[in-house]
This record gives sequence, C-alpha cells and structure tokens, in this order.
Amino acid sequence: MIYKKIYLDKTDENVYLEAYIADKVGGFVRNAILVIPGGGYLKICSEREGEPIAMAFMPYGYNAFVLHYSAGKKSFPAHLIEASLAIKHIRDNAKEYGINPEKVFAVGFSAGGHLAASLGTMWDRSEIYDSIDMPYGYNKPSGTMLVYPVISAQYHKISFDNLFMGEKVSDEKLKACSIENCVSENSSPAYIVHTSNDEIVDVRNSLALANALAEKQIKFEMHIYPDAPHGSALGNEITKCGVEKWCNPSISKWIENAVAWANSL
Repeated sequence: MIYKKIYLDKTDENVYLEAYIADKVGGFVRNAILVIPGGGYLKICSEREGEPIAMAFMPYGYNAFVLHYSAGKKSFPAHLIEASLAIKHIRDNAKEYGINPEKVFAVGFSAGGHLAASLGTMWDRSEIYDSIDMPYGYNKPSGTMLVYPVISAQYHKISFDNLFMGEKVSDEKLKACSIENCVSENSSPAYIVHTSNDEIVDVRNSLALANALAEKQIKFEMHIYPDAPHGSALGNEITKCGVEKWCNPSISKWIENAVAWANSL
C-alpha cells in the first residue's frame, strides 16, 4: 500500500488529503472514496472518522482519501471549495491511483456529512468555479454516504454557527446552506445512516434530507437504527474507544451495505 500526503491549497498547509492507495493487482480498477471526518466545523475528528474509515473501505475495492479541511479557520464556502479540490485531485490522477474516475464517492460524518452532502447538492455553485479551473460537474461525486449527518440549521444550529465562524447570519443564509433546501434534479444519489435517539444531531436532519430527495426523485437509501449515541463511526471495536454503545453489530454493517448500494447505482 502507498500512503501519500497531498496539499490542496498552496496558501494553507492545513488543507490536505491523506491518500491510501492499494498495490495494483492485475488490471483491477478500484473505486475511490473521499472520507470527510466530522468535528462540528470546529475541528477534524480524523482519529475515529478518518483513517479507520479509509481502511474499512479498502477491502471492498476502494482507494481512499481522507480530507483535512479548514474547520474552525475559514467560513463558508471555503470548505466546499476545498472538498471540490479534493474530488478534482482524485479525478485528475485517476490513472496513477488505479481508480475509475466515474466512481468517485464521498462519505461524511456529522458536520463532515454536511460537507459531503454539500458536494452532492451544491457542486454547481459559482463560487467553486470562480476558485477552481475545471470542467462543469467535475467535482460532483458519483454518490454520497452520509453518516449521522448535519443537514438543517433548523435541527442543529451549532455546526452552522461554526460554519460561518460565529458570524451572525440571516435566516435566509442559513436556509441556503441547509441541505434539504439545496436538493435538485442534479443532486447526487445518497446513502444515509442515523440513529433515532442521536442526542447531538437530531435524526430529523436525515429525515428532512430524505423528504427532499424523494420530492426530487433522487435515488437514496436510508437506515435509521434505534439506539446508539452520536459518533459511532464504524460501530465496532476499532472505533468504540471505551464507549460500549459505539459498538453495535447492526450499525457496523453500514459500510458493507453502503458499498452494495454504490454498486447498484
């Protein structure tokens, strides 16, 4: 396996990818997964929602790229531009990385779920193309996998406060960054995971997104599990970190199920 650290912004050493590239086997071409850890747009929870997630996808035929973005340092739409740079880098180097550029997915957790969902719904914003020279749609993920995602300012305002660096913003601006209001006929398909009793990111975030996707007839699959605290990550021994409820046999199947969903698209 090859490990690489790729800086995406020459002006900011905090914005980079960690690439996990499997050794090539014959002519096998892998899919790609952009992993976006959470942290409330204040920090990056990469120790649980970064490398462990990348390692978990690789046995299913993925090469993985963990995004370190400017959480707590820049305001919207900086993070969306950084995630777009990440997708661009992956597709630009598809041949080198042995991946199919038509199969580049994004998986995000909590606030990272908001960023992944932003990629899937706001990939066409003019601010992105003003900052990045690339073909239209080049940054659109083939699908998004959203794990206990922040979606709506109506149900989880603190991450939106951090998204705008504590700046007092209008309700209109908050609505414009709430994913349920950004879904269109051009949005990426989505795979959604949440728990009904999530005490930090209300499950209504995912329900609001599902309703919006259904209205626009965008393909999605959603799993709502009954009992686990926020932040279960892999849902197994690797990421439980002493919190027993983070280890749940049902939830731990989400990556296997997400891969099956991606393969069905």
